Amino acid sequence: MSHRPHSLSDSDRQPGTATAKGYMPGFGNDFETEALPGALPVGQNSPQRATYGLYAEQLSGSPFTAPRGTNERSWLYRIRPGVLHSGDFERITVAGWLTAPQALSSAPLAQYRWDPLPYPDRPTGLIDGMQTMTTAGDARSQGGMAAHVYRISEERPREIFWNADGEMMFVAQDGRLAITTELGHMEIEPGEIAVIPRGVKARYAAPDGKARGYMCENYGAKFTLPSRGPIGANCLANPRDFKTPVAYFEDLEETHSLIVKWCGEFHQTQLGWSPLDVVAWHGNYAPYKYDLRCFSPVGASLFDHPDPSIFTVLTAPSEEAGTANIDFVIFPERWMVAEGSFRPPWYHRNIMSEFMGNVYGAYDAKPEGFVPGGMSLHNLMMPHGPDTNAFEGASRADLKPHKLTDTLAFMFETRFAQILSDYAAKDAPLQADYFDCWTGLKKRFNGTPEGDWS
Repeated sequence: MSHRPHSLSDSDRQPGTATAKGYMPGFGNDFETEALPGALPVGQNSPQRATYGLYAEQLSGSPFTAPRGTNERSWLYRIRPGVLHSGDFERITVAGWLTAPQALSSAPLAQYRWDPLPYPDRPTGLIDGMQTMTTAGDARSQGGMAAHVYRISEERPREIFWNADGEMMFVAQDGRLAITTELGHMEIEPGEIAVIPRGVKARYAAPDGKARGYMCENYGAKFTLPSRGPIGANCLANPRDFKTPVAYFEDLEETHSLIVKWCGEFHQTQLGWSPLDVVAWHGNYAPYKYDLRCFSPVGASLFDHPDPSIFTVLTAPSEEAGTANIDFVIFPERWMVAEGSFRPPWYHRNIMSEFMGNVYGAYDAKPEGFVPGGMSLHNLMMPHGPDTNAFEGASRADLKPHKLTDTLAFMFETRFAQILSDYAAKDAPLQADYFDCWTGLKKRFNGTPEGDWS
């Protein structure tokens, strides 16, 4: 799919910038977009002299020799080449943002749940407002992930960041998040996600004055749509609902800080201009957003509760078929109609590790305690499932059709063990009594087929 936005009138432009508002639909498409007419070369990637005096630069998200189906790259036509954006870098300390591998924390093995993380008592941007909760795998070997909470409460228009360790998925929970990337501008609100590919430079801001949400840092293969198998061609997350921004550029001769995360370390340099200066681009390596309310759930229409894999929005595959580096799963509004069945998620132990967050509403398996902005961790093979009240209610419910409304929870699920950060183990608002939600489960076995339901 291709898209060339119309050229802009002077009234549409901001001083030093050119932008076209809007998005291009589709997932993994080969896009083309230009903020000035004729900025994209026709029929070739690297002309002897690009129009407008621009520099051609390729951004590769895969090895050059990757198969066509997984080969990712975009050609950027920018005011200055990226090589001028990387002078001497100075290592800086970022306390809250950790990278795998990290040592095991001193916390005991258990099921964990936290209340929402408060905003810091000082103004924060994306980097110093990021707080790591868990890490898994090894970023240097490009496997695993980390689960973070971001909190932004200060405008930093001259701070630009790019992540060499992995792609980043932002799940907005409180307030809007504005992301201005090299390839265009996006904005998400609670109920939406944004994915920033590895290596893409961007500025992050909170249009409402503050913003909080979750971030999954994916060290491995990029997120892609899961195979639908017997479901067929439709439902779940449909490709047309993913949105990629159109070209945007800044021609600003002002001092900017450029910060890079590389092998778990942070480095910074100063520029005399904005590095968000891509006037046009084409390719399939680009940021995108998705409204989770567009997800079309499928489920049991007669009996039993299917595996949570039917709620997978995006998956980051591993080298082992069917075993994900990360699955991003949501639990949205939906009808419950299964006959003669226990409808909430069942009790289980899983070879995958599950980090969950609540965007808004109540989660049907934990209607109390798992509050919006909160989190839980059930590591691999740790038993978990509905709390006592959810079990009692579902076991005795009148099984008429019932719609779950005003609810959205999600899960970052990985094949790796998730290691708690020291902050998560010691300083985060941990619900120390989380296990109590199961202590009311009674022994109902009494030797009769009916059991004891008194």
